[in-house]
Amino acid sequence: MNVGVIGASGYVGGELLRLLIKHPRVDINLATSRRYAGEFVYRIHPNLRGWTKLKFMAFNPSKATDACDLLFIATPHGVSSTFMPEIIETGIRVIDLSADFRLKDPKAYIKWYGWEHSCPELLEKAVYGLPELHRDEIRRGQLIACPGCMAAAAILALAPIAKRGGIEKNRVIVDFKVGSSGGGAKPSLASHHPEHFGVIRPYKPVGHRHTAEIEQELSILSGEKFSVAMSAHAVNIVRGILATCHLFLTEQISVIDVWRIYRQFYGDEPFIRLVREMKGIYRYPDPKVVVGSNYCDIGFELDMDYSRLVLLSALDNLMKGAAGTAVQDMNIIFGWDEKEGLWDLGLHPI
Repeated sequence: MNVGVIGASGYVGGELLRLLIKHPRVDINLATSRRYAGEFVYRIHPNLRGWTKLKFMAFNPSKATDACDLLFIATPHGVSSTFMPEIIETGIRVIDLSADFRLKDPKAYIKWYGWEHSCPELLEKAVYGLPELHRDEIRRGQLIACPGCMAAAAILALAPIAKRGGIEKNRVIVDFKVGSSGGGAKPSLASHHPEHFGVIRPYKPVGHRHTAEIEQELSILSGEKFSVAMSAHAVNIVRGILATCHLFLTEQISVIDVWRIYRQFYGDEPFIRLVREMKGIYRYPDPKVVVGSNYCDIGFELDMDYSRLVLLSALDNLMKGAAGTAVQDMNIIFGWDEKEGLWDLGLHPI
């Protein structure tokens, strides 16, 4: 299959290229960038040196759809919705890694992103691209909207218990610790090395955009409205997210019950690992051990004194939180093994 990456010069675009270059079933026909058109890809993504002679091109919708069987979109939020109708009209399959088609309610974009959606008619058509929840819809879909990285970490942690019930649905609290690559490749004062090194910086204690995705997906899954309060902190790592989720129980539950709920829900999911060890330093999920992989590690602890279930999940924000899930979606669309191009272990130590 011939694939293209639109907006390939950022961190997510580079990670897509890294995965697609070594994928046994695809060829990359184009990689676009407004800023670097004409430059060799490896000059912006030096890890790809020796693996590709591809050059960045300017984006032309008609040329992109003619040259490819599937397009990955990795443009900034608010961009893909300006050209998506033209692309979708051709019938090509699209996997969009921006936020432009993640939410079903057009009004939510005004609230959470501050702009009015330019093609709301496509929102209902778009499939939320989290395989563990929407595999069959992804297989049939034309427009796949990949989850936000923090949203993916929270939804994967919360989904089994949200579906099962026995918790307060209007009092879910999620705390995130996020690596610097989650802010993208465009530099800012906050990402400047002297300002970022060594920090544990609250940067969005309330009102984070990914709240909308988490509430939407948990509400759809459970059939009841969920209210989620989330806070995000920047920490001194490059890759990785740790989500700590606090749930308050409305009925008694045991450790065995929680294990059973999560094992039944995730079954043989290839990229979900349940982690709750009784000894060692990695007793719970830790972003350090999933870096470079498409795994999401999920663990838990019960606080019986306060009827509280603490869920923890860790993933690489550029992999399972973005490019890895996008490639997994592609494999599902074309009926390939979901692990194709993704069967990498995390690095340790790093």
